Amino acid sequence: MHIDWAALGSVFGVSLVATVGLVGLFTLGIVGLSKRESASAQGGSATLAVTGAYVCFAACAAAVAYGIFLIVGK
Repeated sequence: MHIDWAALGSVFGVSLVATVGLVGLFTLGIVGLSKRESASAQGGSATLAVTGAYVCFAACAAAVAYGIFLIVGK
């Protein structure tokens, strides 16, 4: 049995970057929604923060859907 260590390292690196990226994107969405709550408590609006949060959540959903598409398509 031969293990291609370069390919294994490449898969590990891409998986690590994708995971950290998705978690970071989801965290930005949560931060955007928390800005809405703090702005409404102060009597203002945080339209840009909420829009950014929804964009972050949509990007996360798109990345997950693309991953499922890649898995099912094979």
